[in-house]
Amino acid sequence: MIEFEAKNVEMPSLDFARVDRWLGEVAAAHGRRIGNLNYLFCDDEEILRVNREFLRHDYFTDIITFDYSHRDRVGGDLFISIETVQSNAEELGVSYDSELLRVIVHGLLHLCGIDDKGPGEREIMEAHEDAALAIWKAGAI
Repeated sequence: MIEFEAKNVEMPSLDFARVDRWLGEVAAAHGRRIGNLNYLFCDDEEILRVNREFLRHDYFTDIITFDYSHRDRVGGDLFISIETVQSNAEELGVSYDSELLRVIVHGLLHLCGIDDKGPGEREIMEAHEDAALAIWKAGAI
């Protein structure tokens, strides 16, 4: 079950039923099933608070993922800073919606076991993000 909530920001204007189906398809492509996923869209202040309190990091980020997966069922709490997504979209010269979708699936891919911190891992993550976004763009979901 996937839930979407907003705190201190407007709820993004996405087709969340389609996002739900898409994330299920992406998880299945990685041999996983969707468990309890909670996406919380927030502002920079909230994500900084979460980053400081739970991870002891003192910086802004676009997403923080807490993994509660068990076996092949992915689950977790995913905090997404809408403000950072917007500034990243502007910096990268991409649309806000496409950057938001990339961040949404990025969190799911972490829950599927894909990392992006070690040598060469960022490129692997980006390839998986691109494959997931191709599914979205194909519109078959």
